[in-house]
Amino acid sequence: MFRRKLAALEYQQPNSFNIAEEAQFRNMIVWLEDQKVRHYKIEDRANLRNIQSADWPIAFKQYLEELACPVNHGDKSAVMDWLLGYAVRLEYGDNVEKYRQVKGASVQQSPVPAPSSDVLGSIDPNSADFRAGVASLAQLLQIPQHDDQLMLLKAIRKLILEKLSKEAIAESQNKKTEGVPILLQDMDAGFDTGDPAVNEAAKILRLLHIHELRDLQTKINEAIVSVQAITANPKTDQALGKVGR
Repeated sequence: MFRRKLAALEYQQPNSFNIAEEAQFRNMIVWLEDQKVRHYKIEDRANLRNIQSADWPIAFKQYLEELACPVNHGDKSAVMDWLLGYAVRLEYGDNVEKYRQVKGASVQQSPVPAPSSDVLGSIDPNSADFRAGVASLAQLLQIPQHDDQLMLLKAIRKLILEKLSKEAIAESQNKKTEGVPILLQDMDAGFDTGDPAVNEAAKILRLLHIHELRDLQTKINEAIVSVQAITANPKTDQALGKVGR
């Protein structure tokens, strides 16, 4: 599952890497840091290079935290996939002009798969690629991480539909804020706690409460209008001599 990324990083034996072997896993981490990531200075890599040490997991955890790795640090496959993707991005950033010169004809063409009606049918929710991608997207959207990746993906979808869709963005841009701005110090909270800081906080809470009440009243008015639109337009059945639906 890591073969293509390892090949892109010019790893000598991309087909032989076995993440289940702890020694290979640790050696790969050291290789990525030494050759591609280079987060630490050379003299600061001693703890990470000492793969035989009992403290290596501690050094590795600190390394992931410093890189701001968004995936579960206990999931070796997800961590490795994220690190390889991170290294690929760094590699491209170091050689932008080199990759810009690559022509389409020089890239091996792969057959285009036939379109499928089930877009998510081919996705394995247990794969490291899927977990790492969902975790990275959740971090980008500032959504709390969740152990159930499908549940997290549903939360991401809901946020995108409600906040980032074309309709939601257009509605947000067209929404006008009405009202007259007032200074907080000019507002009367209706009581005095004796502490100016607490009084200011109370005023803010009161304004937020009033704002919520206005939103609730708007929704109630919309519901009333919808009901009136139904009850105020009854259908007439002249054959029965009755008025009603």
